Amino acid sequence: MTPIPMLWISLLMIGTAFLSGVFGMAGGLILIGVLLALLPLPEAMALHAITQLASNGWRGMLWWRYVRWRPIGGFLAGCALALLVWSLWRYVPSKSLAMLFLGGTPFLVRLMPARMKPNPEHPAQGIAYGGACMTLMLLTGVNGPLLDTFFLGGKMDRREIIATKAVCQVFGHAAKFVYFSAAIDQAASVDPIMAGLAVAMSMAGTSLARPVLERLTDTQYRLWANRIITLIAGYYVAHGAWLLFSPPA
Repeated sequence: MTPIPMLWISLLMIGTAFLSGVFGMAGGLILIGVLLALLPLPEAMALHAITQLASNGWRGMLWWRYVRWRPIGGFLAGCALALLVWSLWRYVPSKSLAMLFLGGTPFLVRLMPARMKPNPEHPAQGIAYGGACMTLMLLTGVNGPLLDTFFLGGKMDRREIIATKAVCQVFGHAAKFVYFSAAIDQAASVDPIMAGLAVAMSMAGTSLARPVLERLTDTQYRLWANRIITLIAGYYVAHGAWLLFSPPA
């Protein structure tokens, strides 16, 4: 990768890490969309995994005392089951299907009956959503809209949501990196300079976001989080549909 694209991607990484640091979402979704447009899918997924490992790992450390460990156990169990299944299948979807999967899941969750609404404190739901989120992670590179919808369904405050989700995401993105850099047939390689920049920029953006999150109320956080989920998920559905049904060039 030449210096100019590396510079623009580095600036984008700071901005997306800042956005994720405030709302715990959206930044990774925006970044993967840009990386998928610039790089082959396996390389985009591997670089995105490095970026998100740094961003979520640093966010988890900044908010460590707010981590809720009970929801993490069930979630990680579901992730492990899904990772086992997909490691045997090693399926890599087209970009159009990846975007449709990514954008469609939050809307499907909202259509569920009240008794099935997300509750991160419920162990069985943690396993189910963990499996679904890991599946999305391996098929699309991110699981943000579904994971965000899951955690917003409980009663945790904004800092607990941010911290707990960050820990969950560390494991998910680590699995994604291994999957795309070693498990699949078209294994990716990442430029070490770009990888180093990804780590540094992600940590910087995450640190800048902390005082902004402190100023938000829980009501403001939930309101804007749901709006962001709807906006980004809707975009991915529309873009995925356009790629799927547009005539070949």
